[in-house]
Amino acid sequence: MPDDAPLLEHVACNLCGTDDYRVVYPARYERAPHEDLASVFRSSGDEVLIDQLVRCKACGLQYLNPRLLRDLIVDGYRRGTDEAFVSQNHARERTSDGCLATIEARAGIRRGQLVDVGTAAGAFLAAARKRGWTVAGCELNEWLCRQAEEQYGLTVVPGTIFDMKLDRESVDLVTLWDVLEHTTDPAAILPECHRALRPGGVIAINYPDIGSLVARLMGRRWVFLLSVHLYYYTAATMARLLETRGFEPFFSRPHWQTLELGYILTRAGAYAPGLVAPVKRLVRLLGMDQVQIPYWMGQTLVLARKPRAVAGSAGSERGRE
Repeated sequence: MPDDAPLLEHVACNLCGTDDYRVVYPARYERAPHEDLASVFRSSGDEVLIDQLVRCKACGLQYLNPRLLRDLIVDGYRRGTDEAFVSQNHARERTSDGCLATIEARAGIRRGQLVDVGTAAGAFLAAARKRGWTVAGCELNEWLCRQAEEQYGLTVVPGTIFDMKLDRESVDLVTLWDVLEHTTDPAAILPECHRALRPGGVIAINYPDIGSLVARLMGRRWVFLLSVHLYYYTAATMARLLETRGFEPFFSRPHWQTLELGYILTRAGAYAPGLVAPVKRLVRLLGMDQVQIPYWMGQTLVLARKPRAVAGSAGSERGRE
């Protein structure tokens, strides 16, 4: 354990509760880029994984263990600014519009009440509003909440879904874009989403799939192995998480995102600086920094439904993130 050991906590599997695991990747704390470990917890956090990654022997969920104390993680997300993340809002609006078109077509729903959990600066909510949805969202970072108001005129709750105090069975669609893997207790968040959804309502989750082909080929150099990601799901462990929390998964696909080329190269530079640096210089020379391009590096979109036969009985107990 490093000198920061008092700041770390041991956790059991969030999916099945078992405390028996094997180490996938040992910790590399000597490579820590910051004295303040909590400073990595922000929307655009791209610090390469230095924590120990383990795999539950019972269910296969992969997660960080030990990890930074929960309160320090939450505090890290609440404070600070994130100009790099906000700079990509227009590109994220484009991704969001395409995702909503897919959700509407696959789920057979058009408009209604939508709640976005971890909405950052509001790009997805803005895209949803344009498509006719009634929108609401929450975001831990207060600076990002202000950005959502300044850029889009949105009022975002500064906190978690629990702080929104949603009425039971009042929502048609709940979305979590690049969020669930960051949270300290996904198993508590999903029951609250279930409680808020109407029977037949849909939850949409995007996550980095550690079982994807690109993740398996890249191994420890996979670009989504980050210290801000506390949990790493496969299609099987995500399906089990949803099913045990009262949902019925019905659709999944690779999730393509659109971002500016310069931003993508900046984040990729943490993994292959010698290779990326000359490419980035060439892109800048050609004036292509802000060219928006779609990319896929193992992200997966999954849709699940709250059964119509269930009137809020499953997942009705409120947890805490």
